[in-house]
Amino acid sequence: MDTHYSVIRKDSSSWTVDHDGDVGGEYASKEAAFEAIVGAASNSIRDGAGVTITVPAPAPGESVLGTKG
Repeated sequence: MDTHYSVIRKDSSSWTVDHDGDVGGEYASKEAAFEAIVGAASNSIRDGAGVTITVPAPAPGESVLGTKG
């Protein structure tokens, strides 16, 4: 069994997490969303699942962490 986590843009100032189609949470940066994924992914690994985590590169004009400013 494989499980997939993706950091995705929620709106112009926040990020969310998609876990196998279940989208939830609101984070101020891509880094914060990623850190939330790590704990859940660790549990998935302990359950015997393969894990894929995807975090997008910055869009043109976007800061590295996807935050304003």
